[in-house]
Amino acid sequence: MNIVITGANRGLGLALVKEAAKRGHRLWAGLRDGSDYAALRNVAEEHPGTIELVSLEVTDEAGVARLAERLKQEGQPVHSIINNAAVVQARGSKLEDLDLSEVQRTMDVNVYGPIRMVKHLLPLLPREGGTIVNISSASGSFEKAYGGDYPYAISKAALNLFSQQLHRLLSPKGVRVYAVHPGWLRTDMGGSQAPNEPDVPAPGILDLAEGRKPCEGPYVFVDHNGQALPI
Repeated sequence: MNIVITGANRGLGLALVKEAAKRGHRLWAGLRDGSDYAALRNVAEEHPGTIELVSLEVTDEAGVARLAERLKQEGQPVHSIINNAAVVQARGSKLEDLDLSEVQRTMDVNVYGPIRMVKHLLPLLPREGGTIVNISSASGSFEKAYGGDYPYAISKAALNLFSQQLHRLLSPKGVRVYAVHPGWLRTDMGGSQAPNEPDVPAPGILDLAEGRKPCEGPYVFVDHNGQALPI
């Protein structure tokens, strides 16, 4: 199974790479230029010929298009896209003090990034059995909405809607789509107070990417075990 993972050099992305490589999948692990990728390189060296590190900035549509064209020319299908790359901006800012440029930056990475990835890689997904996994958050739930964390929460709500749109578009073609809340994780983004390490949700997310868990209910917003979450 061929998988493209964005934001693969640390945190949940790195945990997903480790889990996917352990399962024998072929991976294209995307990372931003200039980012620390020592841990990812070590994983790639442990699985020779399995993981390819690729320069991939999800805000750069031309770069995303180049990767898609290259895979096409090499005759490589993409069985699963895992849109993991994300940023958190203006956490803790009052609405009155919110810098809208931070909202724009968050939307560019967290929403437009997955849109760019799917736009260019969708033609490489098989008609039956392909999977798109968008890493989302419970902060994007309407039912669980709270006053604060505006850029991140709004971006994840938009990502949930995009995921549902993709589901309606692609499910007749046999392509599965999920917006996955992985839980509060102990990462640079989640902070040291989070209860779980990234390797906790990684196996369940890979199960979803592999099609082992059906999407129950009318919506695609689920936790890492495939259980439906309040939209």
